[in-house]
Amino acid sequence: MQRRLRVGVIFGGRSGEHDVSLRSAQAVMHALEDGGFTVVPIGVTRAGQWLRGGDPLGQLAAQSQLPLAVSANVAANGHRAVVPARQQPLTLESAQEALAGEIDVLFPVLHGPYGEDGTVQGFLELADIPYVGSGVLASSVGMDKVVSRQLFAQAGLPQARWLWFLRRDWRRDPEAVAARIERELGFPCFTKPANLGSSVGIAKVHHAGELAEALDAAAHWDRKIIVEEGLDARELEVSVLGNDDPVCSVAGEIVPANEFYDYDAKYVDEDSQLLIPAPIPVDVADELRALAVRAFKTLDGAGLARVDFFLERSSGRLYLNELNTIPGFTATSMYPRLWEASGLAFPELVTRLVELAVERYGEHGQA
Repeated sequence: MQRRLRVGVIFGGRSGEHDVSLRSAQAVMHALEDGGFTVVPIGVTRAGQWLRGGDPLGQLAAQSQLPLAVSANVAANGHRAVVPARQQPLTLESAQEALAGEIDVLFPVLHGPYGEDGTVQGFLELADIPYVGSGVLASSVGMDKVVSRQLFAQAGLPQARWLWFLRRDWRRDPEAVAARIERELGFPCFTKPANLGSSVGIAKVHHAGELAEALDAAAHWDRKIIVEEGLDARELEVSVLGNDDPVCSVAGEIVPANEFYDYDAKYVDEDSQLLIPAPIPVDVADELRALAVRAFKTLDGAGLARVDFFLERSSGRLYLNELNTIPGFTATSMYPRLWEASGLAFPELVTRLVELAVERYGEHGQA
């Protein structure tokens, strides 16, 4: 009897999206099990230590700030039999030795820095381990919203007006930074850290009096800060799947419970609405999917991405917001829900992602 493919799912991590990663990982592991894979859970603590064997999801969930009901199925004895439990967390130096020969493909579910930004992807390239998702380049560029936006602009993709600066610029001369924002963008505007997701550190600034607090909050999370104009717009998203020939799901619309789709509206409040498919004209949906594929190819993406857009109410124009290379996989996450609405169930989706990882790995070194 042929051995079931062993898929390592790595989750947690050092970023501000640690808690969201746990929720995503739980859903991914259930779907992989339903798809017939043997799951090997690998947790990463907030301090960057690797937890292998036993019940790493349960260990990390016990310290999570988001409610997470960990099923016994995820921490079943079968998982512990695949990978012997380690009482001490693994360091990065011993990770390659720990993973070698015990998994066939790694499925990173590490949102944000130290996981989604090319760091883990680079390690896996050195370790010669196939993995789900984009490579080092697309991961790192996709994480850095400054660099990705510069590349999108070069590719001619439509974007709202924006500017960026360093944390030290804000702290050295806050008056100059504030004057520039008011001069070039005005209010309302949005402030955000350049290298984070899940709406962590994002604020809507209605007037100049709110700017300092918002910029301090963004600067807490990153040395790069982005400020973008506040459009009166609808929020649309589409899911991308594939390597060199990516395809798109139906489009979805987010109607946030709060003024915008912030962290609480995504993961805490239950009043946000996800409209799938989005109630938009066919030609707008077609344009959105075409732009999403262009954005994906611009960054040389692989495997998966969620691409976010604004649809300006007054003009009907589409603006590319960002591309997320490891989107959420929680119960409320758009990425899997959009594919489900497109006819691809969750277990089939993660199976396809594993297949794409193996396909991309097989192309390495080919002439």
